[in-house]
Amino acid sequence: MKKNRKMKGVKNMEITYKEKNGQMIPELTMPRQPQEKIGKYGRMRRTFLKDHRKGLYNSLLLNGKLTEHLIEVDRKVRGIVELTITKMAQDGGVTEELKASDPMKWTGLMNNLKQAAEEAVIHDLIYN
Repeated sequence: MKKNRKMKGVKNMEITYKEKNGQMIPELTMPRQPQEKIGKYGRMRRTFLKDHRKGLYNSLLLNGKLTEHLIEVDRKVRGIVELTITKMAQDGGVTEELKASDPMKWTGLMNNLKQAAEEAVIHDLIYN
């Protein structure tokens, strides 16, 4: 037995009930979430929102948009960091020839470039 009932004070919301063991139980479902995994930068954003922007975090969570927001932030930061690393590597002379001739030096330089690129981008896009 299903009943649709509109509740006073709630706009555009219908709750469907089903009877189970003589009691009416509301059929509540969460909105579908994207199945993509949240990356490093998305997880950093989630931690920041949880700790420092609780209102925004709860709003996104309750509206079913938190996962989508975190995936978007992760993609955006990853893209900008990759572009920044590429540009800095070209400007700094970090080439494939260096990678072939001295892989340890190349790795160290690339790690430094990644760290610098993350520092330049993370503050504005994650901690804001």
